[in-house]
Amino acid sequence: MKVGLEAALNDVNLDTAQALSQRQLAVSLSAIAESAHKAPLNLCLILDHSGSMNGRPLETVKQAAHSIVDHLSPGDRLSIVVFDHKAQVLLPSQIIENPAEVKVEINRLRASGGTAIDEGMRLGIEELAKAKKDTISQAFLLTDGENEHGNNERCLKLAQLAASYNLTLSTLGFGNHWNQDVLEQIADAAGGSLSYIQKPEEAVSEFNRLFSRVQSVGLTNAHLLISLLPQVRLAELKPIAQVVPETVELTAMQQSAEAGQEQYAVRLGDLMLDGPRVVLTNLYIGQMAVGEQPVAQLQVRYDDPVSGETNLLSERVIVTADVANLYQPALNPQVQQHVLALAKYRQTQIAEMKLVQGDRAGAATMLQSAAKTALQMGDHNAATVLQDNATRLQDGEELSEADRKKTRIVSKTVLQ
Repeated sequence: MKVGLEAALNDVNLDTAQALSQRQLAVSLSAIAESAHKAPLNLCLILDHSGSMNGRPLETVKQAAHSIVDHLSPGDRLSIVVFDHKAQVLLPSQIIENPAEVKVEINRLRASGGTAIDEGMRLGIEELAKAKKDTISQAFLLTDGENEHGNNERCLKLAQLAASYNLTLSTLGFGNHWNQDVLEQIADAAGGSLSYIQKPEEAVSEFNRLFSRVQSVGLTNAHLLISLLPQVRLAELKPIAQVVPETVELTAMQQSAEAGQEQYAVRLGDLMLDGPRVVLTNLYIGQMAVGEQPVAQLQVRYDDPVSGETNLLSERVIVTADVANLYQPALNPQVQQHVLALAKYRQTQIAEMKLVQGDRAGAATMLQSAAKTALQMGDHNAATVLQDNATRLQDGEELSEADRKKTRIVSKTVLQ
């Protein structure tokens, strides 16, 4: 496996007379297969079986788990942790030799008790850690409720711990009564994705979608290394975010500077074979001489679970700008799309904040702005959801839990 690394500025041209120019740098990262061999999967299902899951919800989750068992490849490992107000290991980490026996264990699951997400996470991380060497280690965490018997701060710390172990956690909110803030924070911190299962019949397809994504992982523990030229700096407020496959605010950790160049490391987690991660960085570029000038140097540090090698480095990519006396913009339409995706997410975040503060008019205005941004992107599904919710607020209606959750999901990604 090796890294595919490409970069583009939203406008490659700069005006030599301009003292300071703002540019967005889009960086696309993916895994490139050099052989058909893939590392085995080490998967843990962390499933809520509290009393509110009784009936069709739990039955469809069992079907989804059965589907995962059926799609495992030889050598893949599976563990299952279940939780209500406490947690237990239903299936210890193992290579599945007899799928029928595993399905019998899954079918024995019954709904009862409350919800303690952090206890499920703790046991799930322990199971994954048993076999994380030379595997692609992932967890799917599903819950339908608030963490009333647990601690949300502990959930976030466990997600951060998982990331430090090179484990990825994706979260699935089932129904309409889960806390989207907590599940989003868990997924973002642990390099996974947030999914919304609104109706029980969507469980199998959503699990399978996530499983397909996991199967496409080629490289793990990827960090984007950014070295900025002396005339270049990051924006001070929220300078970097992932925009594909979903929008996530990222943290740029400053490293020791070399030769006057600021250096940063940004953890991304897994790199996929069938689609890139795209990171958008907000830069301020000082005055430069006429001609092609370097702006930044990029590299990726990563682990290859196929070979077992760690802390590998990709080839360097030099980002340059064309500086001219007679400036003419040269906008990159693909980077502009990424800029709009981030704007849609941040506008929706502001709307949610205003709604919490009781500013319904302000929330409606920001949702309308986000809807217009979505339309500019060609994201008609998001535009419809965002505009409908803005209209409800303007008409004096309350947004339902389903409305709020749909808003969060469409703000983060483009629905297919």
